Amino acid sequence: MAPGPQSTVTIASYPDYPSAQYTVDFLSDNEFPVERAAIVGTDLRLVETVLGRMTTGRAALAGAATGAWFGLFIGLLFGIFTVGNWWAVILVGLAIGAAWGAIFGAIAHAMTGGRRDFTSASSIRANQYAVTVDATLADQARQLINRMNWQSQRPAGAAG
Repeated sequence: MAPGPQSTVTIASYPDYPSAQYTVDFLSDNEFPVERAAIVGTDLRLVETVLGRMTTGRAALAGAATGAWFGLFIGLLFGIFTVGNWWAVILVGLAIGAAWGAIFGAIAHAMTGGRRDFTSASSIRANQYAVTVDATLADQARQLINRMNWQSQRPAGAAG
């Protein structure tokens, strides 16, 4: 029978992910069983950063790039089995893929009717990052974190 879920305890909390990652790395460096630790982001929010305006021309260009990759793949596939000018088969596949991609990209953008005329990148961000460990290991983890904090507060050149 598989064991039930372990209860966890928050041993440290940070405003940024690199600090939480540094703590888990420190635990790992000090032989702590980090497979029983987690970094938990809380108070999540979705941030969508607008990258620029999307025009029919840009949509066609993006479609052409995607189509070119697909055409290159198909061209390589057919080129493997071609006797003679295999490179011509690859170039034709690339050109046909780019053309169809541009056509479909422009049509797809035109069909949106201007409802989303921008490009963006989405990311999920947390306001707080908690380092949690199994409750049975909380004291050991806290001792290591206290040591980490003590070491980072020593003056430069102090013996360790």
